[in-house]
Amino acid sequence: MGWTVILRNTALGVLLWALASLPTGAEGIRIAVISDLNGSYGSTEYSRHVHKAVETIVALSPDIVLSTGDMVAGQRRPALSDQEVRAMWRAFHEAVTEPLARAGIPLAATPGNHDGSGYSGFEAERRIYEDEWKARRPELDFTAAETYPFFYAFDIGAARIVSIDATRVGRIDADQMLALETVFDGAGPARIVFSHMPLWPFTVERETEIIGDPALERLLERNGVDLYLSGHHHAYYPGQIEAFSVVSQAELGGGPKRLIGAEKTGPKSITLLDIKPNGQIRVSTLRGPDFLIPVDVRMLPEQL
Repeated sequence: MGWTVILRNTALGVLLWALASLPTGAEGIRIAVISDLNGSYGSTEYSRHVHKAVETIVALSPDIVLSTGDMVAGQRRPALSDQEVRAMWRAFHEAVTEPLARAGIPLAATPGNHDGSGYSGFEAERRIYEDEWKARRPELDFTAAETYPFFYAFDIGAARIVSIDATRVGRIDADQMLALETVFDGAGPARIVFSHMPLWPFTVERETEIIGDPALERLLERNGVDLYLSGHHHAYYPGQIEAFSVVSQAELGGGPKRLIGAEKTGPKSITLLDIKPNGQIRVSTLRGPDFLIPVDVRMLPEQL
């Protein structure tokens, strides 16, 4: 199945109520996607944008929230202490995980370079990442969970969703490539992958910070993947790579980036996916600071 970007003309005053007409509940599922919520190194405070985005998500009551990484601000040299890293995670859970949990909304995360880095020197932060999410493993229909919370898969509605552990620039490891060969066996009509690093570049100054592996793209294509979600580039952009679609997420924390070909940075935003039982995926995006008005995709570059 393909997916459709829904153009929202903000001049017509299309607000939150318009999104309520999209398919949910018995007619399908709704997924909210957030990314790059962290502030400065070691920060235990979250911006008003993060709190407002969580408030909006709770009001929308999606079936699940996906995070494409960088939930806390680690990967500093010299490395932060275990106590500092744990303090950041307590702050994150207080600001994000716990409000969602109280609303009955599960959160499924994939690691980023600032919270679960695979680079040498950050092994302690990566172990803490594993501890934090194993203690808060969501109640989902897992189809692959041996390496949770890094590479894993689960089914929800008509979708199979797969987390790829991609916190470093360059190709993912051979074990994940092997797992991807069969992870979609028996999957439903909607097939979604999410990771921190994108396949290809979206923003200026991060052109080389990608996975950039044609072999991975071919593998995803063979498995009938519909949509690849990523973070790290701090800008929203829905695009197409050959046989499947991609969506780069805007950041909710600091450091907005300029899309390649754009004159200025875009707004902070959250992405919504509405998936029908037949596998059709509808994408819309709510822009900050209030996360009530959809992003008008006609204002984005036609191509990157």
